[in-house]
Amino acid sequence: MPAMAMLHETDPKAVILGKVGRLDGIEVWKNQVLCGVYERPERAKSGLYIADATRDEDKFQGKVGLVLKLGPEAFKDDEKWTFAAKAAVGDWVFFRTSDSRAITVNGKLCRLIDDTDIAGRIDDPDMVY
Repeated sequence: MPAMAMLHETDPKAVILGKVGRLDGIEVWKNQVLCGVYERPERAKSGLYIADATRDEDKFQGKVGLVLKLGPEAFKDDEKWTFAAKAAVGDWVFFRTSDSRAITVNGKLCRLIDDTDIAGRIDDPDMVY
């Protein structure tokens, strides 16, 4: 089933960055990646309204996040891991929620994820749900 095109009145990256605010007081350690969890808007481009219960589920089961900060060892090759691809701040990534820890930063739901648990990078957060 193809992804449902969402009606974004504001760029989803700008929404997350606006909600999370300043991050200069947060230090991410080791190989951790801090991601702001993507939450779908109220409507699809087709005009269909997305139920609040469905949108609330994004908070608990959201599999897409915007990379906000990287720990100093994130995506660094070593004797155990060699990364063919690396995520950077501003990238959309997807992951299993069970591989991450939910935290709230300045009132915005985020997840801390080991770099090795990020499954991939995507161009559009609506591609994965």
